[in-house]
Amino acid sequence: MSLTDDFEQAQTDAKALPSRPSNDVLLRLYALYKQGTQGDATGSRPGIFDQVGRAKYDAWKAVAGTSQEDAQRDYVALVNSLRS
Repeated sequence: MSLTDDFEQAQTDAKALPSRPSNDVLLRLYALYKQGTQGDATGSRPGIFDQVGRAKYDAWKAVAGTSQEDAQRDYVALVNSLRS
């Protein structure tokens, strides 16, 4: 399988995890997914009243500089660790 296939399979697997991961893990999954599909975060940080948006943006911004391929690999590895 190619990295693209593994990444797509991991996205499907993430939706079918046996239990809901912690918020920190969900933010890490979000950040790696966004970095793996879009690259570094763009735009401005959401306002103070959008706490969820800020947390997501901050998590994505924290992985800035990671290549899309590395982010996809890390996403696959994280999903696989959650499945076991």
